[in-house]
Amino acid sequence: MAIGVATLALASAFGTISSTAADKPVALIIAQGGLGDQSYNDLAYAGFKKAIKETGLEGKPVESKDVVAQATDILRRASDADFGLIVDLEYSHGEPLLAVAKDYPDTDYVILNQVREGKNIASVLFQEQEGSYLAGTLAALVTTDTSIKGINDKPIIGVIGGTKSAGIDKFIAGYIQGAKAANPKVEVKVAYSNNFGDPAIGLQMTKAMFEEGADIVYQVAGGTGMGVIQAAKEAGHYAIGVDTDQDGIAPGAVLTSMVKRTDIAVETMVKDYAGGKFPGGQTVTFGLKENGVGLSDMKYTKDLIPAAILKKVEEAREGILSGKIKVWNVVDQGYPDFMK
Repeated sequence: MAIGVATLALASAFGTISSTAADKPVALIIAQGGLGDQSYNDLAYAGFKKAIKETGLEGKPVESKDVVAQATDILRRASDADFGLIVDLEYSHGEPLLAVAKDYPDTDYVILNQVREGKNIASVLFQEQEGSYLAGTLAALVTTDTSIKGINDKPIIGVIGGTKSAGIDKFIAGYIQGAKAANPKVEVKVAYSNNFGDPAIGLQMTKAMFEEGADIVYQVAGGTGMGVIQAAKEAGHYAIGVDTDQDGIAPGAVLTSMVKRTDIAVETMVKDYAGGKFPGGQTVTFGLKENGVGLSDMKYTKDLIPAAILKKVEEAREGILSGKIKVWNVVDQGYPDFMK
């Protein structure tokens, strides 16, 4: 079975595809930052490719140079091309997808990171705040331990988000909450790059945070975050990766990564569709309990971190799983006081 090429120009992405209802192909709409981001999109695409290989379905990833502005056009073209399932990774497509799905009741849709009502829409949520809480706990403990190479004597850490939005601030709120729980005196610097595909901006912003005393910066900015990691490598400090395990991008310069298993989510949705079990009208959640989020194995840095710190991070993890620790969810609860 042939898979469509990774990058498809919008004008030629959709051909006419004929098949029986049970064998209709599937599409994956790529979010801002595009394929090659070594993060959110790439991990989701890996799960998509695995699912179509194992189910025998045909599938195509769909990219656009202006995925936000062309939302309705992209969705309608995909629906007109007779895809049976359209999985959309782009957060800004929530409202347009809701409208388009009503006009194509025989097409199934998946939207990630938000809930949209509709009999033919499955919503996928991740508890990013839970994994980010652990990242914040680790960062706050490490930033005060000067025995660790690359750590200064200032209790300052940072985080750079791609955009100021509930979807991104869900990560940031969890990170700040975890950091403050570990050390109420730690300062968390917050900034937004306002894009997901410009490593140069990520590099510049991270260098500025390092100059202001931070020695660990969490990136929640897709492809822009490659610049965060590069800055950490150049400065001898640390980045925290996001979405996929980014520890190996700059071994020793990435303290850990907050892994968000978009691959598992996309694979599950495609397989459910292929098996006639598509969860239309439902919300499927992937959190710490479901192994949908969590920290990387820290292959390159674990030996640098004192056992006492790792123990406290594990205690925080157990606290979340047991319900003892309640992590703030910006999407459900609005913004907490510590972010106002």
